[in-house]
Amino acid sequence: MSNVPITVAHGDGIGPEIMAATLHILKEAGARLDIETIEIGEKVYLAGNSAGIAPESWDSLRRTKVFLKAPITTPQGGGFSSLNVAVRKTLGLYANVRPCVSYHPFVETKHPVMDVVIVRENEEDTYAGIEYRQTDQVEECLKLISRPGSEKIVRYAFEYAKKFDRKKVTCFIKDNIMKRTDGLFHRVFDEIAKDYPNIEADHWIVDIGSAKLADTPENFDVIVMPNLYGDVLSDVAAQIAGSVGLAGSSNIGEKIAMFEAIHGSAPRRAGQNLANPSGLFLGSILMLVHINQPDVAEAAHNAWLRTIEDGVHTYDMYKEGVSSEKVGTKEFAEAVVARLGQKPEKLKPVNYSAASAESSASEKPAYTIREPKKKELVGVDVFLDWWKGSFYGVADELGSLVEALNGDGLKLMNIANRGVKVYPGGLPDTFTVDHWRCRFVADAGEGTAISHSKINSLLERFDSAGLDVIKTENLYNFDGVKGYSA
Repeated sequence: MSNVPITVAHGDGIGPEIMAATLHILKEAGARLDIETIEIGEKVYLAGNSAGIAPESWDSLRRTKVFLKAPITTPQGGGFSSLNVAVRKTLGLYANVRPCVSYHPFVETKHPVMDVVIVRENEEDTYAGIEYRQTDQVEECLKLISRPGSEKIVRYAFEYAKKFDRKKVTCFIKDNIMKRTDGLFHRVFDEIAKDYPNIEADHWIVDIGSAKLADTPENFDVIVMPNLYGDVLSDVAAQIAGSVGLAGSSNIGEKIAMFEAIHGSAPRRAGQNLANPSGLFLGSILMLVHINQPDVAEAAHNAWLRTIEDGVHTYDMYKEGVSSEKVGTKEFAEAVVARLGQKPEKLKPVNYSAASAESSASEKPAYTIREPKKKELVGVDVFLDWWKGSFYGVADELGSLVEALNGDGLKLMNIANRGVKVYPGGLPDTFTVDHWRCRFVADAGEGTAISHSKINSLLERFDSAGLDVIKTENLYNFDGVKGYSA
């Protein structure tokens, strides 16, 4: 078989040491790789590149389509953007995959049989990073969930389960509150689950689901969730499995993929031959499976498991009575190499032979292109910055001012403050701030179509009344179905 080109970045802090150890194991295990090396991280930041990656490095990533990345250090202070976020979004790496496995009794954990895979949506949600200061008292972050983005990540989770013979996929959402955004994610999950009748599908509200995950992770298999929940819970799951330091992850796109450890660059441990390379190494195992070298992945991973089982541990894992030998970064890599061809006897051996790319290609498209539904403008929410020096009992005063702006076919339906209706019929006990949502609908009733010109006229009346409009959100129906929260 021909070699596969990959791009490698050695990173900062402990990055160069753990990358050298990882590449040494892969080479000795027979990985068929042609390596291109790029510079990322602190040196690039400090050279004046706020993204932490040089323009020519993008060419390497787009050419090889496979990126093995060591941790980096982002300099403190303003003006430096997240390299991970930049790579994920720029290259469309929509799926973040983190296997969280316990290695009991060799790594301390309260959950000795845990084997959970977190599949996190990687591009959308609040991580779009669209934020505004709207008033003196209120900041806003937009949560964006798309149907194609949801379809891609949910489809990936079920395909992953199919490929690796997993039995169940669980969706974590909060659609009892966020009925539009998380509701869409849940609906897509239910739709796609029907294509996989041999895989059990269930869902949990994220708060109680998280509690169950922390208490009885053995009840879960593959968990798919939107970006923010996935970011938080993948670290939680890795830690309760044993250690964040032992977890690797993949970031998968339609054309390009990135593989890494989930821990940071730990500059205080750099250059001391102390760091545990396991997180990055396990990320590289995910890479080998991705590039269709399951034979090498299986040999290297089983040798690593045997090393852990034999008690050859770096300082972070070493424990009297469990470990047999405390070793450095280089020595740990050599111990893994010495066990190539062996399998663990107590820990469960891995088997990647059924996970070749050819045998598991999806029969379904990652997402569908649908005919757009008929969209009809039926109202507008006008947001105001208005403050009368009190947090209580002022809603009726604002209501009288806004009610006076009715006309030209539009009428005020209600006013809300931070999602709570305060006019008409609000209570003086409700805490309010300087950020108000005024909902206008047609005189003929909610759901009746209106024109943009009527909204423009309304905004002119707000201006004439001296009221500070900070934003508007149009209200639409889609094929007659309300497309906004109550």
